[in-house]
Amino acid sequence: MAQGKNYQNASKRFDRARLHPAPEALGLVKTLASASFDETVELAARLGVDPRKADQMVRGTVALPSGTGKDVRIAVFAAGPAAEAAREAGADVVGSDDLLAEVEGGRLDFDLVISTPDLMAQVGRLGRVLGPRGLMPNPKSGTVTPDPAKAVSEFKGGRVEYRTDRYGNVHVPIGKVSFAEDALLANLIAVVDELQRARPSSAKGRYMRRLTVSSTMGPGVKIDPSQVRAADTASA
Repeated sequence: MAQGKNYQNASKRFDRARLHPAPEALGLVKTLASASFDETVELAARLGVDPRKADQMVRGTVALPSGTGKDVRIAVFAAGPAAEAAREAGADVVGSDDLLAEVEGGRLDFDLVISTPDLMAQVGRLGRVLGPRGLMPNPKSGTVTPDPAKAVSEFKGGRVEYRTDRYGNVHVPIGKVSFAEDALLANLIAVVDELQRARPSSAKGRYMRRLTVSSTMGPGVKIDPSQVRAADTASA
């Protein structure tokens, strides 16, 4: 895909082949961002797993200590007291049969979907709508839960979902370009620690193969995976 002039100019301002210390990489990402809006900073991790094998799928959630900088719109499938609690916790859309009909009719103005277990049989009918958009609730990601209010609070507060794609890559937003470098670093370390914790026992060889950070419109800056924790110690 052809890149814009700003992207090409930014790519010439640093050594794209070099493995940078994490703080340096995040500083570069901030200086290379050129868009008129507050770009999202994303971490891309290439893992040594085979996602075609069910026991090597890496999926879960992680709480970002510095938050995401984004207002996450959350839809909750729930009824009764659980629905009311979800509304009080800040859910943007709450419903059961009525919400099912709206989504079937094309409503998709939300970033995350949470469901109580008792409604998953009905929500499952929306698989062809929610699945391709990565919105289908799943117990492994904490989005199928009997306590949707708690889940809403956590995701609104900076908890994000991660999962490997078909190539073994994980993409996770770790904040905004406007964040201070130490805030971005804290989020990056939280994600890397979580990915290490989630390493499948069946994964062999080098696990954390490549780490890259970039802004929405900027080029990727490579990080030395072995120096992420060292960066944390140095900044303490």
